[in-house]
Amino acid sequence: MFKSIFALLAFSLLIFTASLNAQDEMSADQKAWMEYMTPGPMHEMMAESVGEWNTKSTFWMNPEGELMESEGTAKFEMILGGRYLKSTHTGPMMGMQFEGIFLQGYDNATGEFTATWIDNMGTGISVSKGTYDEGTKTLNFTGTMIDPMSGKEVHYRQTIKLIDYNHQVIEMFIQEEGKEFNNMIIELTKK
Repeated sequence: MFKSIFALLAFSLLIFTASLNAQDEMSADQKAWMEYMTPGPMHEMMAESVGEWNTKSTFWMNPEGELMESEGTAKFEMILGGRYLKSTHTGPMMGMQFEGIFLQGYDNATGEFTATWIDNMGTGISVSKGTYDEGTKTLNFTGTMIDPMSGKEVHYRQTIKLIDYNHQVIEMFIQEEGKEFNNMIIELTKK
């Protein structure tokens, strides 16, 4: 009888210990998830862009192409509890009213930025990944998009220089036949 009670106690202790270990593991998982979902310093840096901006855009369709300019506006806002930066850009472009949306996020798990761009001048979605250089206050993205004329994938590089709280410069560089050319410069000034 004593052996049966001892065996039952040992078995109960084993189950209790296993249960505690499972709770500790769950707590570690929950902690990792909380760190993943909680906005941090990079999200705070993105939030500094929130507000209304005036934009001055200069762009070229190809390296020998005619320089085109336009002025517009942009509205930057943090969404989903401060996790993502959304900017909506509007203004005239090539005789049409232009509207584009840039969505930027920082992934706490991978330590990198991801950005998407959509606009009313096409039906595709451009996706890029990037890092932040704190020394130069510049976000550096690389990505791909489809050239609708050739149907081919085009690689590009984009920089977002955070000059100060009221000024930013966005530049885009397209790779064409192994060479890179500056396709676009947008100067932003906070209203």
